[in-house]
Amino acid sequence: MTSWDSYLAVATFLSSPEEFMGWFVGFVSLFSTNLVRPLRLALTSSNKNANKNSMLSVNGPKGTRREGKKFRQYAAALSTTIGPFAVGTVLAWTSPVLPMLEGENSRIPITADEGSWVGSLIAIGAIIGSIPAGKGADIFGRKPTIAALAVPFIISWAMIYFASTVWELYIARLIAGAVIGGVTATVPMYIGEIAESSIRGELGSYIQVKVTLGILYVYAIGPFVSYEGLAILCGIIPVIMFVLVILIAPETPTYLLRTGKRKEAERSLVLLRGHEYDIAGELEELQQQLEEEQKRSSNFKDLISSRATIRASIAVMGLLSFLSFSGINVLIFYAESIFKSSTSSISPQVSSIIIGILQVKFTFASALLVDKAGRRVLLLISDSVMAVCLGCLGYFFWLKEHNVDVSAFSLIPLISLGVYISTFSLGFGPIPGVMMGELFSPDVKGLALGVVCVIASLLEFVVVKMYQNLLDWFNHGVTFWIFAGFCILGTVFVWFLVPETKNKSLQEIQNELNGIKKPKNRNTNRSQQMETLTGPYNQKNAAIV
Repeated sequence: MTSWDSYLAVATFLSSPEEFMGWFVGFVSLFSTNLVRPLRLALTSSNKNANKNSMLSVNGPKGTRREGKKFRQYAAALSTTIGPFAVGTVLAWTSPVLPMLEGENSRIPITADEGSWVGSLIAIGAIIGSIPAGKGADIFGRKPTIAALAVPFIISWAMIYFASTVWELYIARLIAGAVIGGVTATVPMYIGEIAESSIRGELGSYIQVKVTLGILYVYAIGPFVSYEGLAILCGIIPVIMFVLVILIAPETPTYLLRTGKRKEAERSLVLLRGHEYDIAGELEELQQQLEEEQKRSSNFKDLISSRATIRASIAVMGLLSFLSFSGINVLIFYAESIFKSSTSSISPQVSSIIIGILQVKFTFASALLVDKAGRRVLLLISDSVMAVCLGCLGYFFWLKEHNVDVSAFSLIPLISLGVYISTFSLGFGPIPGVMMGELFSPDVKGLALGVVCVIASLLEFVVVKMYQNLLDWFNHGVTFWIFAGFCILGTVFVWFLVPETKNKSLQEIQNELNGIKKPKNRNTNRSQQMETLTGPYNQKNAAIV
């Protein structure tokens, strides 16, 4: 075993959901398949599934390009998704901490309004960080940019640890939000460029899996440690992120080719796919994409002039907007407060942990289903069920606020939020991140994701900051009905405007967004193009069909 293989094995072990769950819950068995699958694939030759998963290529020794081994792709993706794990700790931090800060013995006494600023300022910070990170990934590379994001993460947790005034908390949360914006803009980009189409959706879903693990991490330890202890336990996560990204994650072949480093791109593909994989066909496909990019400018004008980019922006922007207006971050930020208001027979801390476990479990289930069931069907199921759950939750609070005895239905909030978070985690949680890495062409991906994340962050700030105002105006019942209404609108949006990307190459997705229809008989068309491309006068221009 080479040193690279050793690093990959260690990274996969350390960055897998089982290891983190073992730290603070001990329910390793719930997630055992997450490690079994990549290990099984690591031991499987890329040729064993050749007949099932072959793709035509004129550059392969036998006219085919077989799928590579998946283990290295899993390891690289899991290493970079430590960043989303750190994002989850930032998102969930307010749930156990705000009750501490608003309590009588608070080390930093704050009001409810100041608490809403502490919760919502990360969305403003995300605006600051998303565009620079996206452009930085285009200039310096995906890997160094993701690794560098660990530094401001560590700074923000250090500021929270030493904070003595609410203004220091504001600044720390702004910095943490900026890193969230950077992670949101770069990690989906990285995974979308290293993964084969057969597992791209699954690996992209691990982004949200790690976010939910970070949330559960805080929910599980937050009520049982001090303010300072929680800051330390959250601050060690970006340190792990930096080490694993530096040691494990190779630079993406797409970026290396764009910067003229073809030899490095070849080595990266070999590392990611295995030595038995014929890289010539995939390199040729990537080179063709780059040649198409050179015909277009990668600036803001291109974002509004390309049909594919406009359609991709509408789809991604819509998904992120309806994700925000579903109220998910409100429920994550204020989980303990919401359960406390419901006067449930189960303690708010235990209820939050249950919600966190459900979120992890169903997000992981989505990672296994997204490449089988497809993106659209999971999104449609997710948002429609979320609307029903929020409607039930709103009705419970509406009855309670109108002095109706709801003691017989005290478990309704936990059940409603449990089903809500489960279906959210199955579709609307992980899939927008997956599609962010799929829908944009590489030449505009950095800028496009930056712009989209800025707008989405503004909307997220509005939702989280206005939550307290909505409670003051309408109480919990109507507030949750408003979120339910946006879930209904989101379902309609997905039905009409979100394309399916399951089992499609990045080039096929771009063709579809540009309105280029697929031939009715795809296999026949491939055979015809194969014969043409492999003819004696066309060997020089050979490409993947």
